[in-house]
Amino acid sequence: MKLLDKYILLKFLTAFFFVVVVLVTVICVIDFTEKNDDFIQHNLSAGKIISEYYLNLFPYYANLLSPITVFIAVVFVTARLAARTEIVAILASGVSFQRLLVPYWMGAFVIGVITFGLIGWGIPMANKTRVAFEKKYIKNPYRYDARNIHIKIGPKAYVYMESYDNVNNVGYRFALETIEGTTLKRRMTAEAITWDSTRRAWKLSPQLVRTFNGQQEKLLTLPARDTTLNLYPKDFASTWRLSETLTLPELNAYIQQKIDRGADDTQVYLSEKYERFAYPYAIFILTTIGVILSARKSRAGVGGQIALGFVLAFVFLIFVILSRNLAQVGDMPPMLAAWVPSIIFTFIGAVLYRFVPQ
Repeated sequence: MKLLDKYILLKFLTAFFFVVVVLVTVICVIDFTEKNDDFIQHNLSAGKIISEYYLNLFPYYANLLSPITVFIAVVFVTARLAARTEIVAILASGVSFQRLLVPYWMGAFVIGVITFGLIGWGIPMANKTRVAFEKKYIKNPYRYDARNIHIKIGPKAYVYMESYDNVNNVGYRFALETIEGTTLKRRMTAEAITWDSTRRAWKLSPQLVRTFNGQQEKLLTLPARDTTLNLYPKDFASTWRLSETLTLPELNAYIQQKIDRGADDTQVYLSEKYERFAYPYAIFILTTIGVILSARKSRAGVGGQIALGFVLAFVFLIFVILSRNLAQVGDMPPMLAAWVPSIIFTFIGAVLYRFVPQ
């Protein structure tokens, strides 16, 4: 790298990490004032709150706000260079605008790689502790209230329960059906099924087994017994922010399990997966747009350009939220929804590039 590259890159990365620390710290302080009553109610120590909650909340918000923090850092650094006529001097010395973008792209690449590593593995691991903390001390106790539950647990095996009590891990009006094609071959019913955490197996109440062979039907009564099924209490646990707690390999495995079971909420997890791949590119394109917008001197000064950076970054986040909601309700394919904000801002960047200083 040339001296100019090191100069701009250092300023960019320094500004980025400074903005992240300041902005996320402010958000954590606001969050503390909102949740302080819950902490007092459960008599939590400062060490427990910081170690289990805020140390894990900080990287979550740092990633969530990365489009804003990157944009602000780029605008701040570039606007100051432009205000001191350094951009003019650089371009006048024969450096093209494309060449001027190189150190910014280097910084965006570094931030993008770190971001991908964090959102793929680091932040989900931190979220496991944070989300568990919130469920225990902040959220209301979760009760599974679905009725007439149908779950596919194998290629030909289907489970039915009228209701499930997630507090005592008991399912009521249980049925296990074996279906080949469209033909019911076997149906076993029991009044209740209870999870035995010691044996890690289900305990069935007395069962009635019906076996079908053409027009013939056989009945068999079985006593209470233990059995293993591809079904676990976690399948009935709260899914609140579950996608945020899964590393990329875990998320892929969970999505495949959902697909195998014929679940109808896979859109949420597919959307989360594709967003993780789209975020690093979003950082790259927002960096480019930030340089383009702030490379000229502005009558509004550095403050006005930073304000503009805030506005555009929040517009990007609005697009992200809207696209995510459309994907989760099934109105837009998850992959397209994850990339729509970046596609729109790529088009905006291409239009603005026509007006870059030469």
